[in-house]
Amino acid sequence: MSDKREDFLIRYAHDFAPFIVARASGSWVETTEGQRILDFTSGQICSTIGHNHPRLVAAVQQSLEDVIHLNSWILSEPVLALAERLVGLAASSLDKVILVNTGGEANEVALRLAKMHTGRFEIVGLTRSWHGLQAGVASLNLAGGHAGYGPMMPGTLTLPAPYAYRCPIRHCNGTCDCSCLEAGFDVIDQQSVRSLCAVIAEPVLSAGGIIVPPPDYFQRLRALCDDREMLLIIDEAQTGFGRLGTMFGFELYGIEPDILSVSKTLGGGIPIAATLTTSAIEADCYNKGFVHVTSHVSDPLPASAGLAVIEVIEEEHLVEQAKQRGKYLLARLLELQQRHEQIGDVRGKGLLVGIELVEDRVKKTPADTLAIAVSDECIRRGLSMNIVRSVGGMLNCFRMAPPLSVTEGEIDIAIEIIDDALTTVLASHLSRSQF
Repeated sequence: MSDKREDFLIRYAHDFAPFIVARASGSWVETTEGQRILDFTSGQICSTIGHNHPRLVAAVQQSLEDVIHLNSWILSEPVLALAERLVGLAASSLDKVILVNTGGEANEVALRLAKMHTGRFEIVGLTRSWHGLQAGVASLNLAGGHAGYGPMMPGTLTLPAPYAYRCPIRHCNGTCDCSCLEAGFDVIDQQSVRSLCAVIAEPVLSAGGIIVPPPDYFQRLRALCDDREMLLIIDEAQTGFGRLGTMFGFELYGIEPDILSVSKTLGGGIPIAATLTTSAIEADCYNKGFVHVTSHVSDPLPASAGLAVIEVIEEEHLVEQAKQRGKYLLARLLELQQRHEQIGDVRGKGLLVGIELVEDRVKKTPADTLAIAVSDECIRRGLSMNIVRSVGGMLNCFRMAPPLSVTEGEIDIAIEIIDDALTTVLASHLSRSQF
């Protein structure tokens, strides 16, 4: 019997899952074979409020009856309402919004605004970061995705990520003191052609292995940007709307960005993203002729979905729940670390958490083969997690981002599956020295 996945689909991200999904609800998906799988990735980290939340379903159904799509310069009530809600939730200075489709597009808009406003073109990104695959912003995907696609965007510069477990400048030992930031800007200043425009950064670097910057990192980054008259762009594709235990991740660090992008966690599974900036930047760019027009900018249906997601997050107190459930998940993973020598590091904020597997804790050699085998065993037992596929093919870190509505009971199920999967895989293979 032929496999339609192999017959018809372009393989766009390694192999597909070994099952087909029939339906989903809350933290669970169900396959066509009847297996229930606990989804600790919230789909593509988008189903913030759980799969198929009734309020989201109702909002989409209503939009299907009212209006789905309009010409880009013809606006609808849901678009205006969502823009107002976003401005009310974000930093006081961020009072202008454009609604687009994906996180990559929202970041592309951010780069275009920054370049037009400053008149400069050099953009700085952090190693191990991920910002999308549009032609410009793809150059700033420093967690991979460069090989084979030709020249990158001119003016792309790089800061070492604050990865304390594996310090990029071989300085820190488990606690980042921001030396990587200071040293990074020293190098940037020497590389620059004096056209420094902006820094783009995630509050927690997700695709690069759940890298959590130290508490004072972003305040220092803000100051270094200000010294050079650079803008600060914060990419909250995976951290916005409660996932870190605050409405937005930048709130954890006591700073305000010049430009903010949000996406995945806004739509609850419906494609929508937004870029926010200040009135001053918006007015300046408008006067200079700023253009960003696509077929689906300001579409009514996804705006209705975004409104429903925000309402559920607020009414069900999911921001505070994410904070508390995140503490519980981290505590359970730390317990697991005590039982398994191969868990080298546990890290995260709120409900964005990672574990890094190593061959031994002294050498910290990445246990890529072990991680792949554990991932396969977890899927077989009914748990879906992401293996982080970052720089250099490193495959030893799991990323967990369950819905904000996840229960402690569901976390316990996940911990039990990970524990059993590690035990089973190690028992089967350690004697053969495969890891």
